[in-house]
Amino acid sequence: MEDRISKELSKSFYIQRAKKFRTKKRLGQNFLIEPEIIDTIVSNINPDDIVLEIGPGVGFVTERLVKIAKKVVAVELDEEAISILEKNLGRHENFTLIHNDILKTNLEDIFKEEKLENKKIKIAANIPYYITSPIIAHLLGEIDELNNKNRGMIDEIILMVQYEVAKRIVADNNSPNKEYGMLSILSQFWADCSIIKHVSKKCFYPSPKVDSSILRIKINNKPRCEITPLLKRTVKAAFLQRRKNIKNSLQNGGFLNVDKALNLAGFDFQLRGEKLSIEDFCTLSKALYETNKEEMA
Repeated sequence: MEDRISKELSKSFYIQRAKKFRTKKRLGQNFLIEPEIIDTIVSNINPDDIVLEIGPGVGFVTERLVKIAKKVVAVELDEEAISILEKNLGRHENFTLIHNDILKTNLEDIFKEEKLENKKIKIAANIPYYITSPIIAHLLGEIDELNNKNRGMIDEIILMVQYEVAKRIVADNNSPNKEYGMLSILSQFWADCSIIKHVSKKCFYPSPKVDSSILRIKINNKPRCEITPLLKRTVKAAFLQRRKNIKNSLQNGGFLNVDKALNLAGFDFQLRGEKLSIEDFCTLSKALYETNKEEMA
């Protein structure tokens, strides 16, 4: 009972603080005000961790992170939020605040200044939903990037995203058709992705129109399967026109010798792209390369 009352008071305190801030729709600002959800995020952080927080806002999660992690670096774009973060958290020796757009921020440059460029980091982020895909691509790199520097620095990402987007990120070829797609493959090609917790829209101020989920994206040292020169192009062609079978999708994507490649890979011509696993796409892209390399030379 006392714990519940304490959390209700904490939530009320967060709401009152959030109301003093002029949120900006263009930046997708919805502040997490539910103590239990904040607990879930910080429970993934250990005393030896170096944490990069993306979009800390007014710092409700950040205030907890600096008490646990060895080092916290926060990247925030909003000038008004920057002022609040500097005032409330500037005294912490293990806290560094960077005023920048995360999509224009190179992780290696950040941590080189902190003399931590050779350390694996954890990322905590409650990001604007409309830039989820660009941020994931920025952190993980494209599927055919063997040596992406940002990805090479990351151990895992604890990410708050829209619930529908979370389902797309963790989806596979056995999921409902509309969920599995390019975002699924981009997220999972270099990482293991799982949903940690469902988060009600009531846990934010102001409340968004949709619920959210907390994701764990655990980075792997190697890709899911062999990368070929045509892998990215193959995936893009397969999902560009979902209603078409894989043969028509590849032909519309400009591939030649499609029949020969599908026979070599052992795939039914009528199969749709969303029924191919990540490993299947690697097999298919390899077959396409083998049957088209003379034309590509």
